[in-house]
Amino acid sequence: MSQRVRISLDAMGGDHGPSTVVPGAGLARERHPETTFLMFGDEAVLTPLVAAEPRLKGAVEIRHTTVAVAMDEKPSQAVRSGRGKSSMWKAIQAVRDGEADAAVSAGNTGALMAMSKICLKTMSHIERPAIACLWPTVRGESVVLDVGATIGTDANHLVDMAVMGAAMARIVFDLDRPTVGLLNVGTEEMKGNEAVKEAARVLRESDLPGLAYHGFVEGTDLGRGTVDVVVTEGFTGNIALKTAEGTAKQIAAYLKGAMGRTLMAKIGYLFARGAFEALREKMNPSRANGGVFLGLEGIVIKSHGAADAEGFAAAVDLAYDMARHDLMRTIRERLDATPAQASA
Repeated sequence: MSQRVRISLDAMGGDHGPSTVVPGAGLARERHPETTFLMFGDEAVLTPLVAAEPRLKGAVEIRHTTVAVAMDEKPSQAVRSGRGKSSMWKAIQAVRDGEADAAVSAGNTGALMAMSKICLKTMSHIERPAIACLWPTVRGESVVLDVGATIGTDANHLVDMAVMGAAMARIVFDLDRPTVGLLNVGTEEMKGNEAVKEAARVLRESDLPGLAYHGFVEGTDLGRGTVDVVVTEGFTGNIALKTAEGTAKQIAAYLKGAMGRTLMAKIGYLFARGAFEALREKMNPSRANGGVFLGLEGIVIKSHGAADAEGFAAAVDLAYDMARHDLMRTIRERLDATPAQASA
């Protein structure tokens, strides 16, 4: 595709709406000057915010709508009330209609997935989409999916996710054959449910050109970065994600408390401030913000609802990378080389 990338933004979505979306877009454009934006939301609110952001000069087209999806709205209700007129729907529709290369929203996850499936449809090979995220590890980052799109799985779905996750990893990490592992309760081949064991057999025997199957991985391997891509079903993946986020906050609270407990601890902190700042930056969730909806006929990125401007910018950066390096083409090529049925 051409160098220019156009991204549609649900400017009303998330906990903070335009006050985060607009400066976040500005930060992202500073890193990618060739990016332009379609912003969907209340024109009266967006116009002064965009005008006050010099990094967005000449790069934004505002499209007015006052309908926004609430963060606590049920997906079915959001579709009924927001279809065709909400800022979320219109941002997705812009991708469907070829006006944007990717859409980004910090809004209600369930509503975003439901609208994306209805508006964009799933790819012909895919029964159910997945949400993939970048997971910080001691080696750098890994792609982990599914982190909450669907509950329950079968072997076909796990194989599809392995292929799609590897396609994403190829773009993000610039790897020809990313290593892929299936999350399991142990690394031995006899462990796990039938769906996981069958998916392992297919991946092992197929020797797909777009990935290098590693085998089973355990929960401890997530932080170690044992593989480039970790595949699991949405129930387990979402619990793992929320557990990791909570643990990071817990450790940060422990460190803060320990550093202020005694005079010697405070003096020690002064000498080790650089190391602690580096650790805090490594654990900052904003660095890896953005979940990619894989398996749709278009690119949709979900930003964390509570993300600040830097966090939202990270989600826009991810959208830029996925669009700039043609994620859709990469996934299609990988799927074409995948067995049609897990039982094959």
